[in-house]
Amino acid sequence: MNIIAIDASGLSGSVAYISDYKLVGEYYICHKLTHSQTIMPMLEHLKNMIGLDLETVDAIAVTSGPGSFTGIRIGVATAKAMALAIGVPIIGIPTLDVMAHNIPFAEQIICPIMDARRNQVYTAIYKWQAGKLQREGDYLAIEIDELLERLEGRKTIFLGDGVDVLQGKITQVMGEAALFAPSFVHMQRASVLAQLACEAFEKGEIVDADAFVPMYLRKSQAERELEERENSGH
Repeated sequence: MNIIAIDASGLSGSVAYISDYKLVGEYYICHKLTHSQTIMPMLEHLKNMIGLDLETVDAIAVTSGPGSFTGIRIGVATAKAMALAIGVPIIGIPTLDVMAHNIPFAEQIICPIMDARRNQVYTAIYKWQAGKLQREGDYLAIEIDELLERLEGRKTIFLGDGVDVLQGKITQVMGEAALFAPSFVHMQRASVLAQLACEAFEKGEIVDADAFVPMYLRKSQAERELEERENSGH
């Protein structure tokens, strides 16, 4: 199968193309430009560089969240537009799953954390078992203190933009039990998304572009502020 993968769910942005489980090309940027400035140019450059015929594409993969509300909407809107234009389905993969798969076959717990502001993170807890990465429990939007309580005494590899904000606190609480992924596997990448999408495609886990919706673990800041104003009578 041939799959184009798009990630715009966090600080980094990337696109990739995979053919029969072989990564053909990837663009990755984590700098000052916004996803609205980078995603489409990266897709166009990738298409031209590898001579991609869009008629050979079987599906479009996209990180489905959680993450940046604006970024997710840009990524999903781009994936939907492309899928509708070439008549293929969408494969949505949770962002936290993509991040956790950056760390292959580790003995430690793997804990991706995305900064959700207000001392909260989007997270999930993973462990490699019998050659497969298993998620323990639900996807979460929780206080960092609660997460660290859950991980107490367990050697854990942390990755994600939440590390940039909370590494000091994590180290203070967990000490030597806390490990931090190197920068080249720190963020979610479209290449990993593409690999997981191939597996999902084989299982028939596809969605019509019109029906696809992202996964949000909590309401956006604008929605929360509106509710607060309504509850206060303003």
